Amino acid sequence: MTHQTDHPHGEKLVHAYNTMMERVKAALDIVDKQTVATVDEGIERAKEKAVELGELTREEAEKIGDYLRRDLEDAGEYLADSGEELKQWLQFDLELIEDRLWDMFAQAADQTKLAFLQLAERAQRASQYHTGEITTLGTLQCVQCGELLHFHATGHIPPCPKCHGSVFRRGRSRR
Repeated sequence: MTHQTDHPHGEKLVHAYNTMMERVKAALDIVDKQTVATVDEGIERAKEKAVELGELTREEAEKIGDYLRRDLEDAGEYLADSGEELKQWLQFDLELIEDRLWDMFAQAADQTKLAFLQLAERAQRASQYHTGEITTLGTLQCVQCGELLHFHATGHIPPCPKCHGSVFRRGRSRR
């Protein structure tokens, strides 16, 4: 099941998420190899750029930045803790993913893994995802009934199709 957005205004925010992801990756690529840029710095730069260019309001940029930070921290935490590959976190075949989006997310998540220790106190809290928020690639699991929602592209999180729950956690295989 692939989830896109039916939200009015939603395509703008989904596009903004992907654009900010590109900017975070670019900011991390530019940084000297000996200095690890924090994910927060990259996200702040991407938010400022989106506001400066008039792509988003300050409030929209903050919201998209929060969604992006949550997804990257969750992926970084998973990579750092498990030693698994990112495709295990996503829980679906990489052939189904747009190559450009995969490259951006994988590189940003790899940098996030390096910066993870700096973000450890925030990553300790359980990552919750809510209906109406935007997320990227991966699988979310309904907290209420356990139903899995698979995202093959960035999009808005819908209510659970099974129980209409609105709170999710990143689904992870327990192999």
